[in-house]
Amino acid sequence: MKRLFLLAAGAGLLLAACSESQQPTAPALAGPEMLRFEADHPHTHIQLPRGFVRTALKTSGTGISYHGGPLFTTQTRVVAIYWSASTIYNGGPAAGTNGAGGADLSIVGDFLNSLGGSPYFNINSTYFNGSGTHVTNSVAYTQYWAATLNAPTAGQTVSDAQVQALIASGLSSGALTYDNLTLYAVFSGPGVNLGGGFGTQYCAYHGHFSTNGQDVKYAVMPHDYDFPTACAALNGSPNGDPAADAEVNTLAHETEETTTDEDLNAWYDRRGNENADKCAWTFGTTYTTSNGSTANMNLGGRNYLIQQNWVNAGSGGCLLHYP
Repeated sequence: MKRLFLLAAGAGLLLAACSESQQPTAPALAGPEMLRFEADHPHTHIQLPRGFVRTALKTSGTGISYHGGPLFTTQTRVVAIYWSASTIYNGGPAAGTNGAGGADLSIVGDFLNSLGGSPYFNINSTYFNGSGTHVTNSVAYTQYWAATLNAPTAGQTVSDAQVQALIASGLSSGALTYDNLTLYAVFSGPGVNLGGGFGTQYCAYHGHFSTNGQDVKYAVMPHDYDFPTACAALNGSPNGDPAADAEVNTLAHETEETTTDEDLNAWYDRRGNENADKCAWTFGTTYTTSNGSTANMNLGGRNYLIQQNWVNAGSGGCLLHYP
């Protein structure tokens, strides 16, 4: 069963807006209303918008602990589901098609195809299961599906149940292949309230559900650039596609958390923070790219601005690479 941590509000709820606005000078505690989505959907774990945290990060040891659940130890596999009547990101798959992840030429596709084996993803190798088996620094982008079935349009709210139904339909029809080490990440186009609380309660979330006796791990990836202050962290656009450059940051977050807490019962701290939560919206040492944008890592020849991740070794901490 999903753990629930409803904390006293330290600030008012973040207002949904599509333009820049002043952020709190220090993170505020997310109150019960902001965490209402998790209370109503106990199989999910949300990524809070910028400027909000669950509570103080570290208590003792590395500041995160194991609770007995499974991890993706041998490999993290990702399927991208682009749910739209048109291509969402520049260079991405045409609507109505499916194929191997290597054929996805978007920034999202390039990121997923370059993540495995990187010093950045190697941070996850500091996490292990009850047998002492550590996560392997391996990511495979196995498949994409540019789904047009009941594709949502701008201004539409799509429930979490509808997201799950789409994945289940893809699995039953053969458009998707089931694998218990796969994260099925569902992306939507501009203006869609994917999941029902986008921008006000979360920027993205991951979770799991059962269909035909299969435990499906999934992530809900709304169009983060709709809320450039709350759900994007860009100064410029390293790859000339602001929407995709914003999205890969939250995609990294959800991929890391699914790898180390796939069923929401493995690695998290005493306040419910998973590994990526503990470093959300922090970016470490940055540099300026040739087009004047801010980045902090290069993967596969592309520059990205991606949040740090929590190292479960030594005294713990947020880093961009391990060791």
